[in-house]
Amino acid sequence: MKKDIHPEYIPCHVTCACGNEFDIYTNRESMRIELCDKCHPFYTGNEKQISAGGRVDKFKKKYGLK
Repeated sequence: MKKDIHPEYIPCHVTCACGNEFDIYTNRESMRIELCDKCHPFYTGNEKQISAGGRVDKFKKKYGLK
């Protein structure tokens, strides 16, 4: 690695909008985020599965084909 071109990594305190707090290493002292693994729908199981169907499905439905 080249010398004197990489940022110095320091402990960073991260605060989520849901109230969850944790520490990571980065080049910033603190961060405020909107989503974390405790409140994101994908990780909590509250994800909505929407199946709108494609063009072929709409065509088949319109003309009563199977």
